[in-house]
Parts: sequence; C-alpha cells; structure tokens
Amino acid sequence: MADQPAHKRVLLKLSGEALMGEDSYGINRATIERIISEIAEVVALGVEVAVVIGGGNIFRGMAPAAAGMDRATADYMGMLATVMNALALQDAMRRMNLVSRVQSALNIEQVVEPYIRGKAIRYLEEGKIVIFAAGTGNPFFTTDTAAALRGMEMNVSLVLKATKVDGVYTDDPKIHADAMRYKSITFDEAIIKNLKVMDATALTLCRDQKLPINVFSIFKAGAFKRVVLGQDEGTLVHC
Repeated sequence: MADQPAHKRVLLKLSGEALMGEDSYGINRATIERIISEIAEVVALGVEVAVVIGGGNIFRGMAPAAAGMDRATADYMGMLATVMNALALQDAMRRMNLVSRVQSALNIEQVVEPYIRGKAIRYLEEGKIVIFAAGTGNPFFTTDTAAALRGMEMNVSLVLKATKVDGVYTDDPKIHADAMRYKSITFDEAIIKNLKVMDATALTLCRDQKLPINVFSIFKAGAFKRVVLGQDEGTLVHC
C-alpha cells in the first residue's frame, strides 16, 4: 500500500522557535495551525504520535532579563515556557478536532497532568496525541535530551527532529550553495563531525539504545508524513 506507514509510534521534537513563524518571538497562529495539519495527516494514517516541545520562542523574549541569571533558574523558566507552548498546541489541536493530552515533568497539577509513563502509553494506544512539557524536569538538560528520553520510555521506533532545514548538510546550505544533504549518517559520524543534529547527550542516548533520529523540515509540506511512510526525506541518523 502506498500509504502504509513504516512506523507505528513516533516522537516529534518541535522547537519553540518553530512556532514563531516569521515573528521575532511568541506563537504565530497560522504557523501553529499549519504544523498541526501536518501532524493530523500522520495521525490519520493510524500512527501514534508523541510530541516534545521546546520553549525558545517565549524565552527569547525574556533573554535580555535572563542575562547573568543563575543557570538553574533560567532553565526552570525555560521549562515553564514549554508548558505554555504545550497548552497552546493542545488548544490549537482541539480546534482542529485532534484529541491530545499534556503531561509535564514539573508538577503543575492545576494546569496540566504530571508525567506518568504508563498513562502516557495508554493515551497513545487510544490514539491520543501526547505532548510532553517541561523537558526532563531538571536544569542543565535540553529538550533534545528530553525527546531522546521520552522516545525511549514510550518505545517509539523513530524520533523526528523538526527544524527549519530539510536535513543535515555537509555545511550551512544558506551560506554554502554547494553544501550536500546527507541522506543518512551514523551517530558516531554526527558526533565526530559536530553536525549539530541534537546535543551530545541526546545523540549518545539514542545511539546507545539504537533509536534512530530523522531530521527534517517542518516547514516543507508533507515532509512529516513522508518520513513516517519511510520515504527519502530529511536525514536519517542511525547506528
């Protein structure tokens, strides 16, 4: 079948910056709706989708105030920003008739559920989208690392890193016109060449657990669906 997915359960890592669109910070409504329409296409295939969301779009607006701030304090502020993004994502999904649940690694029970692995897996099995907020709940760890961790805990077969570029290149394609896209690359190559796929902790976690990562552009129409269908889209990072 042409539309037979290659993966039953995946985790999508969305940066906060992806929600900004062309704005300098915050959430662009048209952009978030377009991203959710991409997610809806994948859900319609019967694929179970978990999402880890970053907070850069909100924290960027606070960056001047955070200069010189204690790192742990700044990281907790960033985690709270991801909760705001997760709630915005959930509400936009509701308006597009997608059922989702938000689970937070920080306990804010009046606002969102706490992260409970068994409940998250059950939601996925029921066809609900699960949005993981607040990273790992610990300072000094990025949302990339949270994506790797939640991907393993949810037993997904693929982590998808959504970016503004359609894969991993030999050089910055915006600066170097002759830069070539890697169709696939090993974890060790990505680490040695410092290709900025994800941070080193996330890459090492995925490598050790043999959990592949596909880097693709969330702004390229249909790219998320093509990755899930196993087509040549973006860059596959594997063991």
